[in-house]
Amino acid sequence: MTFEVSGDAYDRFMGRYSRPLAADLADWLEVAAGQRAIDVGCGPGALTSILADRLGADHVAAVDPSTSFVEACRVRLPGVDVRLGGAESLPHDDDSFDVAAACLVVHFMADPVGGLAEMARVTSPGGWVGATVWDLAGSRAPMWPLWEAVAELQPEHPGEREFHGGSRAGLVAILEDAGLRGVEAVELPVTVTHPSFEEWWEPYLHGVGPAGDAVAALGPDGRARLEGVLRRRLGDGPFDLTAVAYAARGRA
Repeated sequence: MTFEVSGDAYDRFMGRYSRPLAADLADWLEVAAGQRAIDVGCGPGALTSILADRLGADHVAAVDPSTSFVEACRVRLPGVDVRLGGAESLPHDDDSFDVAAACLVVHFMADPVGGLAEMARVTSPGGWVGATVWDLAGSRAPMWPLWEAVAELQPEHPGEREFHGGSRAGLVAILEDAGLRGVEAVELPVTVTHPSFEEWWEPYLHGVGPAGDAVAALGPDGRARLEGVLRRRLGDGPFDLTAVAYAARGRA
């Protein structure tokens, strides 16, 4: 899946959750000074910025299939090698990096096993290759209040439960099938305080990702009914929402 929305729109929608998650992923992958790292499916640069802060921009590369995200990442992080491309065919030589990471990307890859195998190819032997995906199967992604409300209005809507890698077992299997060694997984929770209902709801109105598509498809009347259900459930704010991602890593 290619996101052709602005980097700012994506940040308002997911950045508030992806930035702290990216920092936790970098910690778990033991990112350390002197390494070279690649962010696969970088988006506007949540994880890329963490890597650049820790390693220096000249030690970081990033790849994304969305032109708008590549442009946003280049503007925000000059000095990082940001290229247009997909995970399944990375524009880098074998053994180019010490760490390869994909934060909230695997479930959007056309070929997740192929994408992780490519990440392993460009990583030096023994380096960590890791990925995170929200617990979609367990309804613990940041979008869970929205999907529960959509299910109340449209019980037949599939939501995101069946996306690739949206469970611990599913994500681990993808890394193992890609040939990574010693694969292990952990849960990474993220809690965000939303000051108001409007601050939480507004980013869903810009067509970002499957959730934004689902909201747009409802039309004006359907969106009004959905908003009413969500206001009843969440209140005016402030309120905290906790999301949980699975992170898996293995050695190249």
